[in-house]
Amino acid sequence: MNNLTIEGKIVQILPLQEGNSTRGAWKKQDFILETTEQYPKKVCISCWGEKVDELQKFQPNETLSIAINVESREYNSKWYTDIKAWKMDRAGNNSSTSNANTPIQNVSDDIVGMSFSSDDEGDLPF
Repeated sequence: MNNLTIEGKIVQILPLQEGNSTRGAWKKQDFILETTEQYPKKVCISCWGEKVDELQKFQPNETLSIAINVESREYNSKWYTDIKAWKMDRAGNNSSTSNANTPIQNVSDDIVGMSFSSDDEGDLPF
């Protein structure tokens, strides 16, 4: 599955959930995002671990662009789907320019920590 992103306005931030498992302490926080489509939909998205702290930077009514992972699992013959955020930005922060003298930024969210510019042709990352 390629990059899945969803853009929308935070409608509600739900209470923090914490606990302990055999792997140690965990924390999770869900929030509701309303999409910006012609017919808006509300989506419940989960943040786990350090992403919970990142979620605290945002307030209800802010518009975000969120990279998500979608996963389903079966339990007692019923299927449950989780939508987990792995990257959150305020909408509009992903501007890219195509001027020949300006490096292109945010070309792909698949490649983290790399930038592409016209002056490093021939330099391979491997």
